[in-house]
Amino acid sequence: MPSTVLTPTVRDQITRLGSADIMVGIPSFKNAATIGYVVRAAHAGLVQYFPDLKPVLVNSDAGSPDGTQRVVIETEPPDYVERILLVRPTNRLDRVTLTYPEIDGVGGKGAALRTIFEIAAALNVQALVVVDSDLRSIVPEWIELLAGPILKGGYDFVTPLYARYKYDGTITNTVTYPLTRALYGHRIRQPIGGDFGVSGDLVRHYLELDDWTEDISKFGIDVWMTTSALTGGFAVCQTRLGAKIHDPKDPGSDLGPMFRQVVGTILRLAAAHPDAWLDIRGSHDVPVYGFERIIDPPPLEVNSIRLLSEFHGGSLTVAETWRRTLAKENVDMVLELAAEAGKAAEKANRSLGVGGEGGSGASSPTTIEMAEALGAFHFPDDLWARCIYDLVIATRRGDVDTGTLVAALVPIYFGRVGSFIIENRNVTTADAEERVERQAREFELLKPYLVKRWSEAEAAKPGGAS
Repeated sequence: MPSTVLTPTVRDQITRLGSADIMVGIPSFKNAATIGYVVRAAHAGLVQYFPDLKPVLVNSDAGSPDGTQRVVIETEPPDYVERILLVRPTNRLDRVTLTYPEIDGVGGKGAALRTIFEIAAALNVQALVVVDSDLRSIVPEWIELLAGPILKGGYDFVTPLYARYKYDGTITNTVTYPLTRALYGHRIRQPIGGDFGVSGDLVRHYLELDDWTEDISKFGIDVWMTTSALTGGFAVCQTRLGAKIHDPKDPGSDLGPMFRQVVGTILRLAAAHPDAWLDIRGSHDVPVYGFERIIDPPPLEVNSIRLLSEFHGGSLTVAETWRRTLAKENVDMVLELAAEAGKAAEKANRSLGVGGEGGSGASSPTTIEMAEALGAFHFPDDLWARCIYDLVIATRRGDVDTGTLVAALVPIYFGRVGSFIIENRNVTTADAEERVERQAREFELLKPYLVKRWSEAEAAKPGGAS
C-alpha cells in the first residue's frame, strides 16, 4: 500500500481541523440525487446520539460531474438538524469534500476509502462510520448502530445486518458469506455490506498492511476489510440496520465486474493466509447489536433466462479454463449442467415469446414467469462449494492468473444464481434465507475437501511434506 495518498491541500485541511472523535465517511460518484439525504441523516445521527463528541463528515468523491460535492456542502444549514431534534451539540459538524486521488492509476470505492482511512487516522478518531452515497433507507439511528459498538462496547469492526429481498445480494449469498464463514469460522452475514463501523485501532492496522491490489482499489475493498479484521484478531460484531434501499442491480447484467473484483480479492486472501483458516472447523455466531426489525424489503426483478444462457455460453468459451481449474469430476458435472441450462433457456424463450418467437412479445416476462418457464433446473449446493474451493486451490497453485480464473467462474456463478431464483420463486424472503444458510452449512461440511486438496498441493511442491 502506498505511504500516503493525501494531497497537500487535504493535509492542510486536516491541520486546520486538528482532531476529531467520530467521523462519517461517504464515498461517492454521481450521487447528487441521493447524497443530500445521506448527509442529513448522518448529521442528525451525530447530533442526536453523540452530541458531546467532536464530529467530522468527509465525502471522498471520484470527480462527479453532477454536482455531488456541492450538494454535500450546501445541504441544509447546520441549525436545521438542531431545530428538528431539539438537541444542541457541544461541537459543530465540519464537512470536508474532496476528489480522491487514484492509487497507482486505479480509482474506485477502495481508493475512495483509502483516503477516508488516512484522514481518520490523521484526525485520530475513535470511531469511523462509512455509509453508501446512494442510500434511500438510512436514518439517523444508523450512526449510533454503527459507532455505538465501538465507542460503548470495545468492538473494532461493525458489519451490517440488512433485511434484503431474496434476490438481492447474490455475491454475498453465494460466495462471500459462505466462504468467509467456512474459512474463518465467523458467521458474518454481510461481509461486503458497504455500510460499516471501524475503530481507530483497526483503521491504523489497515494502513499498515502491504497487500493492496488493483481489485482492492475497486470493489474488493469490503471483503478485504472484513478478512483483514478477522485475520488480525480484531473484535467483530454485527448491527441490525433494517432494510437497505439503494440502487439495486440485476446480477445478470450489472454485477460481472464487481463479482470479479470481490471474488478475486477473497481468493487471494485465502491463498495468502492459510494459517488463519486451515485448522478452523465449524463456525460460531457473531454478536449482534440493535433491535430486530420486521420489514419487507422492496422486490427486485431478475432475468433468470439470461443467467442460464450466460452459463451455457461460458461452456462454449471458457471450458478449457474450467478444465484447468476444477477437479475433473466437478468440471464434468458443470459442463453437463451448462448444457441443461442452455436447453432450458432456449425452451423458456420459445414458450414466453422472447426475441420475437412464439407470443406477441408485447411486454417483457416477469421474474416469476421466467423462473416458472425454466422448470426444474437445479445447481446443487455441494457442487457449487467444491467449485469455489477448487478456485482457492488454483489461486494457491498460481499457474493460471487469478483474474482469468475468476472471469471464467462468472458464467458458473450465473448458473448458480439462476438456480437459486428458480428454486425460490414461490417462497418468502425468510424461507429463501434458510436456503442461503443451508448452502453455508454445505461449505462448512465440505471444508475437509478444501483442506485435503490444499495439503496435497503443498506436499507436491518441491521440498514439500511427503
